[in-house]
Amino acid sequence: MDQWKREWQPQIETWVSGQMESADSGHGIDHVRRVVENANRIGIAENADFEVYLPAAWLHDCVIVSKNSPERKMASSLAATSAESFLMSIGYPKEFHASIAACIRSHSFSANIPCESIEAKVVQDADRLEAVGAIGLARCLMTGGSMGQRLVHPDQPFPIDRPPKDSEQSVDHFFSKLLGLQKTMQTLAGRDEAERRTQFLIEFLRQLCCEIGFSRIELDHAIDNAIGR
Repeated sequence: MDQWKREWQPQIETWVSGQMESADSGHGIDHVRRVVENANRIGIAENADFEVYLPAAWLHDCVIVSKNSPERKMASSLAATSAESFLMSIGYPKEFHASIAACIRSHSFSANIPCESIEAKVVQDADRLEAVGAIGLARCLMTGGSMGQRLVHPDQPFPIDRPPKDSEQSVDHFFSKLLGLQKTMQTLAGRDEAERRTQFLIEFLRQLCCEIGFSRIELDHAIDNAIGR
């Protein structure tokens, strides 16, 4: 792995950094670097092939499609195609290209493409860990702010008897996606970490509930529904 990092990582990181100059603050190169670190921890635990999961983690968001774009579901497929072209241009071993592209295509939540290898599971889990915990909380609010969203619904801050609408208020995204991610994790290492990070999100919601004077019982009911308990 050390040789891989010396030989290939600088080329890949430099190219990806250029590709992501227009990304919003929650989805830029810092996000990619954290996904790579997550993938490395999970990949080592799962005995996955780093020559597949490391380049896939670096390149998983190499095509920028905004969260509110109608083409969002195509982002991972576009990134996979672009990644293969780039890897060919730098002479990365061709026997890994198809597996790397498959990892990139299946990492996306919105694309809903099944993972067919342990490396794909590693990359998907590594990316989804970015959506929970302190990082996930910060990214959710940063993205919502950049899209002009309000924090909570003015009449019902948490979706008790209404569907969550995360296109309008950021906290609804916890209930439409983030709280349920722990059950989608594909690896044991990823699942354990996701459960810890999800608890942090729950504690944030409970503190927010207290500060705005909302019913804790109703909030906990909404949390249970989102998690699927």
